Amino acid sequence: MFALGQELAQTPAHKFDLAHMRVLLDALEHPEHKFPAVLIGGTNGKGSTAATLGSILRVSGYRTGLYTSPHLVRINERICIDGAAIGDDDFAGIHDLVDRTAERLVGEAELPWHPSFFEMLTAIAFEYFAREKVDIAVLEVGMGGRLDATNVVEPRVSVLTDISLDHQKFLGDTLAEIAAEKVGILRAQMPAVTLPQAPEANDVIGNAILNMSAKGVSAVAYVPPVSPNSASYLVPSTREKAGYVSRYRLQVLGKEITVETPLVGRHQFRNVALAIAAAAELAHQEFAAIDAPSIEQGIRETHWPGRFQVLPATADHPEVVFDVAHNPAGAWALRSTLSAAYEDRPLVFIFGAMRDKAIGEMAEILFPLADRVIATHVDNPRAATTSEIRAAAHRVSVDIEEAPDVVSALARARDCAGKRGLVVATGSIYIVGEAMRALGARIV
Repeated sequence: MFALGQELAQTPAHKFDLAHMRVLLDALEHPEHKFPAVLIGGTNGKGSTAATLGSILRVSGYRTGLYTSPHLVRINERICIDGAAIGDDDFAGIHDLVDRTAERLVGEAELPWHPSFFEMLTAIAFEYFAREKVDIAVLEVGMGGRLDATNVVEPRVSVLTDISLDHQKFLGDTLAEIAAEKVGILRAQMPAVTLPQAPEANDVIGNAILNMSAKGVSAVAYVPPVSPNSASYLVPSTREKAGYVSRYRLQVLGKEITVETPLVGRHQFRNVALAIAAAAELAHQEFAAIDAPSIEQGIRETHWPGRFQVLPATADHPEVVFDVAHNPAGAWALRSTLSAAYEDRPLVFIFGAMRDKAIGEMAEILFPLADRVIATHVDNPRAATTSEIRAAAHRVSVDIEEAPDVVSALARARDCAGKRGLVVATGSIYIVGEAMRALGARIV
């Protein structure tokens, strides 16, 4: 799979085209037609929304597929059923089928070239979900929406999370241009779950809903008041040894529930609200087992690692926060949550990022919080070098050290943080994944 290359490492040699994905799926006898699906697109919060909705559906008694990207440590994490990642044997067997099918189609000139990494993985997920007879699949859109490989399904509900600047080289230079790609997942007459956001994105979303006669669904009713009471929603977790949950009351499907989500931060209020609104829409379709208690329990049992995930201190390392913030919007969300939860603690950042990200802007948002920053990188063709990170952060007056890899960065951070300090690993899902693996944090 990895030999197919990283589509985003450089300008792709092949144009994104859903027609090719449809040719491949036709040869596989259209597994994507064998289960109902929800599509979740946007820039930030897609995975959190998908994981929350998937948990609600699972608790409601439905066999639920969840397809997300990227992965923290193992590629299997991207394809789950009822919280369990696809096994190695199933993955290898289905990959062999899809790969042989693709090679035959190329040989017969049905396809002009071999499918990409993401197209292959999406086809594997569809085939797995079809074989395992899931009741429903929650699909996180990869990039964009209109031409994303997931957009070959006919979703029962489409969800748009917050849209911000990211992947401009592929999607456009303005919020309006990016939003125009994201709204490609909406369908005529079908629910389109949204929240108000930046005016440029709102205009595109609103016009798309009107032009295609989609059913606009606002999740505003499920967002708690964020000022001045939002700080009181953050409370210590009673289920874990460290960390926090957000807890607040809402009216859902005619009943009051206590929302208690392990996904903390004001930005997660919006993602949870979108998941609730999507669940409520599905409850009005044929998924009648979804009710207020199952929504409450599903939110509480959501597991979505690497999103302000706290690893308690041990004799070997200080308390650690893992957060996959990888663009300015994610950096602002992390900064807000750190300020609320760890206002008086010295912070040591382990930071690495992909070269195509807004590293300078992320540094200006996050690094002023830190007593020290340790720049590092992973073995990825897109990864920025430590010297590139230092250069991008030249306007921030904080001590920046360089470490050749994540393990050595963790060792140095442990020395700098002492017993009272907090280590924050962030900047890229790849950095967070390696840090979690090195420290033995729970991933699946």
